[in-house]
Amino acid sequence: MINTAEITDWREARRRAARDAIIDAAWSLVVEEGLAGLSLRDLARRAGITVPTVYAYFDSKNAIYDAMFGRAATEFAERMAEPFDSDDPREVLKATARRFSQFCTNSPAHYQLLFQRTIPGFEPSPESYAPAVGSLALARGRLALNGITEARHLDMWTALITGLVDQQVSNDPGGDRWTRLIDEMVDMFLAHCKSTRASRKPASRPTQVKGVHT
Repeated sequence: MINTAEITDWREARRRAARDAIIDAAWSLVVEEGLAGLSLRDLARRAGITVPTVYAYFDSKNAIYDAMFGRAATEFAERMAEPFDSDDPREVLKATARRFSQFCTNSPAHYQLLFQRTIPGFEPSPESYAPAVGSLALARGRLALNGITEARHLDMWTALITGLVDQQVSNDPGGDRWTRLIDEMVDMFLAHCKSTRASRKPASRPTQVKGVHT
């Protein structure tokens, strides 16, 4: 007797494997040619299939980019969630920044797809974007351990770390001219945030005791 559930599971597994193979080929092509170099014809040739077969699994090029984004975001989230050797909040923040920069500089294509708007008209689906949301929440938690909770300081943090990575990828690929500044950048950032918090604390009101202000 034919087990319908088993047949359905087999077909679904086969479909997932085929989609994964296409995404493997897409990333291989993008690493060599850049995100803008992804064409369905070249992708089909790299995957050993026809263009109509690509469309059987993805209805558009943006759907392929979305699957690529989802995979890259998951890899990034897993990497950023790995434990560190130190429990010191400042050292963990520095290690977080170094790990982020290493992930991005090791694969500029991943960095561009995840953190830059380089593909006109493309927006990741909520499902593909979900791992990135989790990574951001993890980063916020590590910042909070250092007393950083204000929204503007969170924005400043992302601008600083992605700025260093962008400079490194654009102007010194394979080197460390900007990424070697990470520890110093973190120290400066924390010092700035601490000083602005202190400057906004209201002055303590004098307590009146028997006519004497203390």
